[in-house]
Amino acid sequence: MIRLLAAAVLMLLPLVGCSGDVQAQTDAQTLVDRATLTVQDMFAPANANQARSVLQKAKGALICPQIFKAGFFFGGQGGGCVLVGRGANGWTAPAFYDLGSASFGLQFGVQDSEVVFIVLTERGLNALLESQFKIGADASVAVATVGAGVSGSTTAALRADIVSFAKNSGLFAGVSFEGSLISSRGAWNAQYYGRPMAAQQIILQNEAHNPGAAPLTETLARYAGG
Repeated sequence: MIRLLAAAVLMLLPLVGCSGDVQAQTDAQTLVDRATLTVQDMFAPANANQARSVLQKAKGALICPQIFKAGFFFGGQGGGCVLVGRGANGWTAPAFYDLGSASFGLQFGVQDSEVVFIVLTERGLNALLESQFKIGADASVAVATVGAGVSGSTTAALRADIVSFAKNSGLFAGVSFEGSLISSRGAWNAQYYGRPMAAQQIILQNEAHNPGAAPLTETLARYAGG
């Protein structure tokens, strides 16, 4: 009986692992689909002309469909993101990232934001391709936040390496990303593409392909060209 139970467990273990991989792939695809909707929300409106003009200059974009921020003295914000690059052949497939931060101070409220970080320089793109990048910690990489919506680009912002546009609702007055840590999700890359893939392989070498990412790249091309 013990042998039969052991054999049954051994037979089920691959199925459990497979189930975990399928769920991870589903979660990754959900994030990609929500990123597509965020691009539409941010750049489709009639008042988004200035935001679209910035996107047209992009070398890449980090799209965060839901950055949730909450605080009561101790605060924090976080959410999943996808990074896409833009080269001679158009937009690349996405690499997966996390954005998170913690803070302490007099604060109270809850905020839910869609955020797109538009990468305008090679320096900005290379910074995001590191396994971890802390906004504000590297003085050579300038990150500018333009307004609380999708309009209002400025000359100062366009001189930045990375410009963020946010669409938010809640009790906090604005969205601050200073001190936020952007970290690569290598496990999600592997699950989404079926093999280990570094962010550099996906974004710079354009080696990753998943048909589920096509709506995202097509939507970016619609609003930014190429």
